[in-house]
Amino acid sequence: MDFDRYLAAKTPATLEEITRRVMFALDRHPLCRGIEFEVVRTPRSRKSNWTVTLQAVASGALWEASEIVADIQDAYELAAAA
Repeated sequence: MDFDRYLAAKTPATLEEITRRVMFALDRHPLCRGIEFEVVRTPRSRKSNWTVTLQAVASGALWEASEIVADIQDAYELAAAA
């Protein structure tokens, strides 16, 4: 059985759902609390169809915030607009 196909499947989510997930995930990390960000729709690529722009990030939090966003991007894809 091809388990990689199931592991690679991403959960579809709306722009608002992804924004909430990123916000909650960043707020859970002490260095990332209060980071301003925006979830942006991008042209579909092999890896993702959305990204996050981070603003006002302390230098010590940049690596952690980037890792948090990457983990969420691995799990969710932006659902097609209805």
